[in-house]
Amino acid sequence: MAGTVAEKGPTGAAGEQPSTVAVYILGKKYKVPGQLTIQKAMEYAGYQLIRGCGCRGGICGACGTVYRLPGSYRIQVGLACQTIVQDEMYIAQIPFFPANKAVYDLTEMTPAGETVAGLYPEIFKCFGCNTCTKSCPMDIDVMEYVAQAIRGNVSKAAELSFDCVMCGLCTARCPGELAQYQTAILCRRLYGKYLTPKSAHVDEAVDTVASGKFAGKLKELMDADLGELKKRYVARQVEPDMAEETWKPAKREDF
Repeated sequence: MAGTVAEKGPTGAAGEQPSTVAVYILGKKYKVPGQLTIQKAMEYAGYQLIRGCGCRGGICGACGTVYRLPGSYRIQVGLACQTIVQDEMYIAQIPFFPANKAVYDLTEMTPAGETVAGLYPEIFKCFGCNTCTKSCPMDIDVMEYVAQAIRGNVSKAAELSFDCVMCGLCTARCPGELAQYQTAILCRRLYGKYLTPKSAHVDEAVDTVASGKFAGKLKELMDADLGELKKRYVARQVEPDMAEETWKPAKREDF
């Protein structure tokens, strides 16, 4: 977000409130409510976020942030959408980190350690400082999945890195200059294409669609006017958020 925000002037309530804290954004001091995340604090201070604000829920990894607190030598990192502001916090956003990104054709690869090592040989520079793990906002054991990649265990590296949101904070802090998150997504792609057991029910569903079973209903929807579509949308049966895997809709005559 640094260099990709437009300052418009404070938009918060007039006067400082007892719960406010001081934060420094692009070197300038602002007073903001202490319960806000860094992202919301920037907006409160009058900045319009035009990059690095993605999902706002800790999923997209676009809002990587570096900050330092007074009286501490430590450089700390987090996601701006999750990290709560603290008094006298100095903030710098890094929505993109220029790490090594290999170019490859997944269809012409083998799911082996030499494949990963060939594209990201810098993984062997890892000396186990664990800075990457300490930097991860998703609490992933980054050093361990790198170790698994070094050993050629693609499946384990994919499993351990499953929750990675590609924010790049591990790479930004790595003294060995590894591209941990790029290595991780390569392992997950190899695992997904070559090592994950095939799902019979997915093949069955694809065959059912290909047979034209739903063609009539699809045409009916495509021919319906906007009012009818809205009516059907409102009346549809929605799967509960916490539904069991065995959940099925009450009406299945069309399926």
